[in-house]
Amino acid sequence: MTDDCILCLEEARESMEQAIAHLEREFHKIRAGKASPDMLDGIKIEYYGTTSPLNQVANISTPDPKQIIVQPWDKSLLDTIDKAILAANLGFNPMNNGEVLRIIVPALTEERRRDLVKQAKAEGEQTKISIRNIRRTANEQAKKLKNDGTPEDDIKKLEDEIQELTNDFVSKVDALLDAKERDIMTV
Repeated sequence: MTDDCILCLEEARESMEQAIAHLEREFHKIRAGKASPDMLDGIKIEYYGTTSPLNQVANISTPDPKQIIVQPWDKSLLDTIDKAILAANLGFNPMNNGEVLRIIVPALTEERRRDLVKQAKAEGEQTKISIRNIRRTANEQAKKLKNDGTPEDDIKKLEDEIQELTNDFVSKVDALLDAKERDIMTV
């Protein structure tokens, strides 16, 4: 294969790896019964006129598997953080003791577990769509290489390798999804 074909394939592989990394980050946000600071990742706080992620205005820790502690660097933010966590509709009810917010992570109900599995499957499907879009873009680049005079055999080999790469990454998504589903459904 020509250098252009190899470059095209490497770009596709890199983009697909980024899609998998994104999926893993999204899965960390979906709780599976154990407390994790990642559960609060999407929460933004209004701080001196700027919207900031919660982890940039407070220390977030998990002293045990059922509890999250949010300790803001500025104590005046406690009420704002409390309201933001409630507004995020994560199913948490923070307790404010004037120093820190203590969040007891409730046990998941069967219905909530099924909802979380649906959410995980939706994230997995979005990642598969991203991977297929990357494949389409790579195949379009292969066609351009063909028009630029790259031998047809090289283009055919490139397209086959792009498809093989796509299949590998879709399998990775399925494996990650199965693992997350087992994690969520484990009581």
